[in-house]
Amino acid sequence: MSIKETFQPKLFSSMKNYSKEQLFKDVMAGIIVAIIALPLSIALAIASGVGPEKGIYTAIIAGFIISFIGGSNVQIAGPTAAFASIVGGIVAAHGFDGLVLATVMAGIILIVMGFLKLGSLIRFIPYTITTGFTTGIAITIVVGQLKDFFGLTFEKSPLETFDKLMEALRSLNTFNFQAFIIGAIALAILIIMPRIFKRIPPSLIAVIVCALVVRFFGMDVNTIGDIYSISSAPPMPHVPAFSFSMIKDVIPDAFTIAVLAAIESLLSCVVADGMTGSVHNSNTELIAQGAGNICSALFGGIPATGAIARTAANIKNGGRTPVAGMVHAAVLLIVLLALMPYAALIPMPAIAAILFVVAYNMSEWRQFFTLVKSAPKSDVAVLVATFVLTVVFDLVVAICVGFVLASILFMKRMADVTNVHGWKYGIDENDPDSIHRKEVPERTLVYEITGPMFFGAADKLARVIKTAKTDGVVIIRMRAVPAVDATAIHSIETILRSCRKRRITLVLSHVNEQPMEIFRKSHVYEQIGEQNFCTNIDEALKRAEQITGQRQERLKENVSV
Repeated sequence: MSIKETFQPKLFSSMKNYSKEQLFKDVMAGIIVAIIALPLSIALAIASGVGPEKGIYTAIIAGFIISFIGGSNVQIAGPTAAFASIVGGIVAAHGFDGLVLATVMAGIILIVMGFLKLGSLIRFIPYTITTGFTTGIAITIVVGQLKDFFGLTFEKSPLETFDKLMEALRSLNTFNFQAFIIGAIALAILIIMPRIFKRIPPSLIAVIVCALVVRFFGMDVNTIGDIYSISSAPPMPHVPAFSFSMIKDVIPDAFTIAVLAAIESLLSCVVADGMTGSVHNSNTELIAQGAGNICSALFGGIPATGAIARTAANIKNGGRTPVAGMVHAAVLLIVLLALMPYAALIPMPAIAAILFVVAYNMSEWRQFFTLVKSAPKSDVAVLVATFVLTVVFDLVVAICVGFVLASILFMKRMADVTNVHGWKYGIDENDPDSIHRKEVPERTLVYEITGPMFFGAADKLARVIKTAKTDGVVIIRMRAVPAVDATAIHSIETILRSCRKRRITLVLSHVNEQPMEIFRKSHVYEQIGEQNFCTNIDEALKRAEQITGQRQERLKENVSV
């Protein structure tokens, strides 16, 4: 498949039948989504430990590029809560240049994934892992905002979630009632407004109302301007200072950003497909996500991915082509240049309240507890381990350990379902190929393998061969074996050596395509012998009868001599 077939931006195909009516809908949807994205971008940048304008840079640069060359008609990209904890950790450990480097590397990884057509492989990531780290991220966001919501004054600036919680408890004596009132007002607006006014972004109203209350009542509440220096300058190119040691240090973070961006963007695409009836191109989307992240980082932004809530808002307001996402980015650029200084008036408790709601919406707590109650214990172990490690350590550790646990448990399950059994234990009166209907030659054993033969189950065949008699025949029926791996091949070669010593002939029946290909490449085919590969059980039994008959003839000849 050529690059042209792999990389197919939706913008170009959507322009073929584009109309003035759709342009109007896309422009209106883009403006509304920009209004929604503005306070969220600022809040998520602050939660990530960077300046508020960095979030808007991300929504502008990554949002425009991902819409322009992406694989979805309606995807809206920008900063999301999933990255908040990992971005904060990278900035604390390596500075903003370290974050830029990690994001650029993640972008390269995403582009490679797209060109290698790995978009469809995202579905193989266990749901328990995504639910575990998503719920864990939500907890870390909530804990990280306790300081601003309650107006606490910290003596230290802890980085870990548990340390932040302990510091918040130690600082309860610095509780600022006025800050709490502002946070409560913002939270009330965020909860109540969506039930009354469906189309007005509650986060925008919350920050405007809270800013006015603090301003006119002269309340003692920290605002963004008290903590950050606000810049209305447009995003400009920035090449980070880096070294080989820094590259080595941020490689795990780069892979985590890439995996998160891939998962969240493709999940958003799937949700969007369900809402619009369209079909996204996952590989093109990965390439666009990679390009968007590279450009976002080089222009002073943070990691970006598809935002499910903003994408859904785009669809609900009539957006049906990538033009809406590009308009959203353009509107945010205008806001940045003209209105950004007013962001200094936004109270920090209002930002904390917005992030509380973001954390609640992303937490998937209902799914979390449903899995704990109903899922197998092994899946619950993966879920809880990923959740706890996300909260106690970080996302890199959580994802790595989660993948290892899930892989080990998967291999155990596959080993458990792979069985080698004699036909006498599996008689089926309705099966025309049942051993009950066959005549098995003397000194012949017939076994059937069901399930894949891989390193977790390779020893099962070796154990049953030990029951075979010297000078006998062992028929292995493989119609239910879809695949074999290198360990299984090694096990078969060991079995063949044992068989030669005991003068046992191995006959294989109904070998499927993948196992046969591996047998030929590994020379197992020659060791077993072409004549001992049979297309069905009847042919295998005839072959066994022929072998045992020849041996009996030789024995008679030896006796007569």
